[in-house]
Amino acid sequence: MFKQNQDIFNTLAEALAEGVILVDKSQTIVATNSSTDTIFGYEHGELEGQTLEILIPKDYHGSHEGHFKGYVKNTTKRQMAIGRDLYGLKKSGVTFPVEVGLNPLTIYGNTYVLALVKDITERKKAEQELSHWANIFNESLNEIYIFDCETYNFVNVNRGAQKNIGYDLAELKTLTPLDIKPHYTKAQFIEKVKPLIDGLEEKLIFETVHQRKDGTTYPVEIHLQLSILGNKKVFVAVILDITERKNYTEKLESTVEKRTIELKNALAKEQELNELKTKFLSLVSHEFKTPLSGILTSTVLMSKYTLTEQQEKRDKHIKTIGDKVQYLNSILNDFLSLERLESGKLNYNFTEFKLSKVIDEVIYNANMLLKEGQSIKYPEHIDDFSLYQDEKSIVLILSNLLNNAIMYSQEHKTIAIMVNQNKTTTTIKIKDEGLGIPKKDQINIFDRYYRAENVSNIQGTGIGLNIVKNHIENLGGNITFESEEQIGTTFTITLPNSAAK
Repeated sequence: MFKQNQDIFNTLAEALAEGVILVDKSQTIVATNSSTDTIFGYEHGELEGQTLEILIPKDYHGSHEGHFKGYVKNTTKRQMAIGRDLYGLKKSGVTFPVEVGLNPLTIYGNTYVLALVKDITERKKAEQELSHWANIFNESLNEIYIFDCETYNFVNVNRGAQKNIGYDLAELKTLTPLDIKPHYTKAQFIEKVKPLIDGLEEKLIFETVHQRKDGTTYPVEIHLQLSILGNKKVFVAVILDITERKNYTEKLESTVEKRTIELKNALAKEQELNELKTKFLSLVSHEFKTPLSGILTSTVLMSKYTLTEQQEKRDKHIKTIGDKVQYLNSILNDFLSLERLESGKLNYNFTEFKLSKVIDEVIYNANMLLKEGQSIKYPEHIDDFSLYQDEKSIVLILSNLLNNAIMYSQEHKTIAIMVNQNKTTTTIKIKDEGLGIPKKDQINIFDRYYRAENVSNIQGTGIGLNIVKNHIENLGGNITFESEEQIGTTFTITLPNSAAK
C-alpha cells in the first residue's frame, strides 16, 4: 500500500511544472521531482538524502534555519517569505530568484514539508524592465499623457505633466484632453485624431496651446499615437513645452524683420545717395559752366574794346565777371559748408557781437547783387541787440536768405529785414515781394538739391536752404516760412541770445 501511495505521489509530482521537494522536519530532502532537478541542475535522485541548505545560498542559511523551525511549529499552508525576495542555489553555484509555496504533511505519524518551487528569473526580469519603464515614464522631463480612445478620459499622466499642468493624478483622471486644450472643441479634436483611429497615420505631430489649472497657457508640440493598455486602446501623447522655442522664434523673426527693414532702408539710402550724386554732378556741371561761359565771353569782348570812349562797355563786362566770380565763390562756400556739416568737422566759435555789425556786413555784400530798382529795408532799433553765437554762421545764414530774396524778386521790389529781441531769444525776419513758393513745393523746400518748379530757369544749387536749416538747428534755433505765389515769402529765424556754453 505504501508503495502504491508513493507511486501516486511520484506520478502527481512529475506532472507538475513546478519543482516539488519533500523534506522531513530535520530538513533532509526525502524526494524531488524532475522539475526540481532541472531547476537546480542536479541529476535525478542526486538530491535525496541531502539537507535542504544545499539549495539555499550561503548568505541565507542563518535566517532560513529560524524560519523553517518556526514554520514546523505552526504547520500551516502558506506562501513563503511574503514581501521578501527568495533565492535558490544551483549546483553550478549560480543564485536565482524563486517563489516557494509550503504545505505541511503528516505521513504515518511523521511530519513532512512539501515545497513547491518556481524559478521566477524571467518574471523578475520583466518586473525590473517594467519598473525601469515606469521610472522613465514618471521621471521624463517631457509631459506624457495616456487617455482612453473611446471616453478620452486620462488613464495615467506622468509627474512632469502633473507638475506643469498643475493638476494631480486623481484630478486628471476626471478630465479629458479637451479640458486642457482651450482652442479645441470636441468635434475638432475627434477630427484631429481620426487619421490615427482609421489607421491612416501611425503618429501625429502638431502644435497647440495647453491651459494649466491656474488658467495660464503655454505653447506645446504634441506627438500622439495609438497604443494598447491591457485590453483597451489608448492614446499616448508626449508633450513638449515649446515656450522657449516660440520665444526664440519670435525673437529671431523680429530680428530678421528688423534687419530686413534696416537693409531696405540702407538700400533706399544708397539709392538716394546715388541719385544725389548724379544730381550733384549734373548741378555742378551746369552751375559752373554757365558763369564760366559768361566770364569767358566777357573777357573775349573786353579785349575788343580798346578805345577810351569804350570804357563804359568794358565796365559792363568787368561787372559781369565780378558777379559771376562772386556767384561761383558763393557756390563753393556752400559746398564746403555742406561737406563740413556732413563730416562733423564744423567747429563753432562762440563769441559776443553786436547784431547790427553782422547785418551791416550782410547788407553791404548783398547790395552788389541788387537788380535795377531793388532796395533793402534796414531793420530799426537794433543798435543795442547783442548775441553770444557763432558770428560767421549767422553771416552765412542771413547772406543766404537775403541773396535768395534778391534772386527770386523782380526789379523795383523791396526786401525788408525785421529784428526783435527779448531776454532769451532773437527773431529775424527776411521778407520779399518775389515769386513765392508753390504750395506743393513747400514741404520739400529745405531738402538738399530741391528747387521749386517756378524757379527752374533761375540759377541756383538747391543746397542753400538745407545748409541754413542745419546751421540754425545746430545753434539751438529754428526756421519757418510763409509764402504765397506772386506775393512773396517771409523767412523767420529764431535763435537763442546765448548759445549753450
